[in-house]
Amino acid sequence: MKLTFYNEGVECGFPSPARDYTEGSIDLNEKLILHPNATFIVRARGKSMINAGIYPGDLVIVDRSVKPTNGSVVVAVLDGELSIKILEVKKDEITLLSANKDYSSVHVSEEMDLIIWGVCIHSIHKLHNN
Repeated sequence: MKLTFYNEGVECGFPSPARDYTEGSIDLNEKLILHPNATFIVRARGKSMINAGIYPGDLVIVDRSVKPTNGSVVVAVLDGELSIKILEVKKDEITLLSANKDYSSVHVSEEMDLIIWGVCIHSIHKLHNN
């Protein structure tokens, strides 16, 4: 479904005079999902990633075709448990970082079973309760 799109940026600070025209339409699938066959959506739980812009209840778009790199926000399966974390790779050490100082990070040991399901590309969160 295509939505009306105002290409002109909207000021988040002091307002500027409004423009009375649209630039056309936008399909959010085309903008947010680059590899449809490799993409899935999960709902975030918990507050460990709030400083990365992922809040409880957010819809997180995950692309399995994107190669995870140091600093990527990923969906990881660690010993059978799903989690969204920041991937940190230093030499031969892997750490899954939380983005909230109230939550601990996990240092992945050789005894742990780690699978990276995909890289988180976008987080969609609600701004208004309705």
